[in-house]
Amino acid sequence: IRIPASSLSIGLILPDETVVWGDMMNVQYSGAGGRDPVFEAAQISDLTSRVVVPRLLDADASRYLDACATVLEPCEHKRLPLAIEYGVSQALLRAAAHLQRTTMAEIICSEFDLPLPTRRVPIYCQSGDAREINVDKMILKAVDVLPHGLINSRQKFGHCGQTFLDFVKWVATRTRELGRPGYHPVLHFDVYGWIGQEIGLEPQSIADFICKVADTVPGFTINIESPADFGSTRAQIENYAKIVSILDNRGSSARIVVDERCNTLEDIRLFAEAKATHLVQIKTPDVGSITDTARAVLICKQNGVGAYVGGSCTETDLSAQASVHVSVATQADMMLAKPGMGVDEAYSIVGNEQNRLLAMLNRRRVRAKNVG
Repeated sequence: IRIPASSLSIGLILPDETVVWGDMMNVQYSGAGGRDPVFEAAQISDLTSRVVVPRLLDADASRYLDACATVLEPCEHKRLPLAIEYGVSQALLRAAAHLQRTTMAEIICSEFDLPLPTRRVPIYCQSGDAREINVDKMILKAVDVLPHGLINSRQKFGHCGQTFLDFVKWVATRTRELGRPGYHPVLHFDVYGWIGQEIGLEPQSIADFICKVADTVPGFTINIESPADFGSTRAQIENYAKIVSILDNRGSSARIVVDERCNTLEDIRLFAEAKATHLVQIKTPDVGSITDTARAVLICKQNGVGAYVGGSCTETDLSAQASVHVSVATQADMMLAKPGMGVDEAYSIVGNEQNRLLAMLNRRRVRAKNVG
């Protein structure tokens, strides 16, 4: 069942009458895999007006982490809806950047004591159901990581995974046919737990199938997202750790990416410390405050696990742009092109924001060097 996604914007009016915005929303598959329920704009608006707005009026927006901690405190011993955390923390980040005449990325670097970034973060695009045309778009645009594939049904996965294997081979072949010389993307497929559903929930069998996928396209790094859903965070960690261990011992080029059952900052910490994944999708609206997205990337790095700043097709241009600044500031391993599943729009929003940001940071470094 598909219903239109909705979001709610919050605008903060600063002393010079500048208005900075943040957008609240939930992810596409709300209520599943341990996530917050479907986003109800009226309910979120009422709670924001009653609880959050009075706190915002007393906050010092120039002190970003302190402002987030104060404004996003639990209400009646319950954590605020994660959508509120996400949107309000974006608005506060823009406010701090405006007040300090700097970029949002530099606010994150300052607050978390990080060096100014120099490296571009690889961008990952998702195809939606229009796989063939969107894969072609991605290859022609030389996208770093592709194509997602939306393998979310038995029909798309096929008996014993044969339909999926054929698709993987087709994507690899297409990159060679259409890609410019030297183009060699990471192939990333989200299978929505269908390996477990079709092959069974035995870690050995799942690892065998994933190795088979990697062997089908030698020379490519393969990311397999959500190979199986074991029903709880604890079971997911235990079994994903086994799958990761088997793949590592075999020297496979395949990497496991966790999404479902790994939602909050604490979930991410547990997966990273247990080495229960090669790469964590930090699903920004599910994590809550965008400060926790930054913390999640740093936790992954501390534990030698890849950090993928993801999110959802249900997001907005503003939330996507804020995610870019956090991704670049923390030097995540990859970030999602969002919102939507049309490739062009999402890749333009995220790619252009990153290019603008890196140009500004480079100018800042040159000026600092000349002054020095």
